[in-house]
Amino acid sequence: MKKNHAVLTTIGIILISGMFIFAISGNDKQKAVREGTALYFPTEIDFAGEQTPLKIADVKERLDKELVINANLHSSTTLILKRANRAFPVIEPILQKYGVPDDFKYLAVIESGLVNAVSSAGARGVWQFMPDTAKEKGMEVNDYVDERYHLEKSTEAACKYLLSAKDKFGSWTLAAASYNGGMSGVNKKIEEQQVTNYYDLALTDETSRYVFRILALKEIMQNAGKYGFTLFPNELYTKIPTKKIEVDSTINNLATFALGQGINYKILKIHNPWLRDKKLVNPSKKKYEIEIPLEGY
Repeated sequence: MKKNHAVLTTIGIILISGMFIFAISGNDKQKAVREGTALYFPTEIDFAGEQTPLKIADVKERLDKELVINANLHSSTTLILKRANRAFPVIEPILQKYGVPDDFKYLAVIESGLVNAVSSAGARGVWQFMPDTAKEKGMEVNDYVDERYHLEKSTEAACKYLLSAKDKFGSWTLAAASYNGGMSGVNKKIEEQQVTNYYDLALTDETSRYVFRILALKEIMQNAGKYGFTLFPNELYTKIPTKKIEVDSTINNLATFALGQGINYKILKIHNPWLRDKKLVNPSKKKYEIEIPLEGY
């Protein structure tokens, strides 16, 4: 038993939605010390197939900063790894459907930590849309329904934005930067500075860090054990199976509706966070799909 336990603590391999988490062996650490290299720092890295120029001194240091920060935010990064097991299987096929590179799932990670966050400026949801932008991209936002909290629909809206930004800038990296700095804001900097590469631009502090934060979380989540994160399958959050009920009329009391489905109001709201009131007012007879869990309650 002692021998098997040693093997588990040394090597440990876990699959999280296509991500392998490896614990690093003592031999690898000793090799890094002998060669005078940083075990945690990648020799190369890219975003959406666009190479990050680590030979540029400030680029390397900015990535190093974000790796150090996020590798040492142990509780936050651990929770992100747990949530990714549930969220990424929803996000990944939508990105693929729209032809948006898979790396953009890490943009959602740094925007919200894969929860329905609320910013001080009013951005909401996993993808952190402001109300006007959400409406422009086809989401419903009102007192009763806020589709910024709907993971599938907000992911589709994010894809539409990113495809427009890619068409404008010709670069996925700049498209990602514009998600933070805005298309007009990034374009203004490009025109002022007469360069067209994200890594050559002097941007606001937040936008300047933005892509590096994405890269850092990508690197850590794809090589979690290297950064000290070892999780076992039963520690990961899983998607609870649901059935979808179509409604096309007003629901005057969501608590009563939930009880009629064999659940309670709390469980209904957990699985349908886009329902923002105690009732669903629907005079236009719009069709909505409400998810009802089949287990886990």
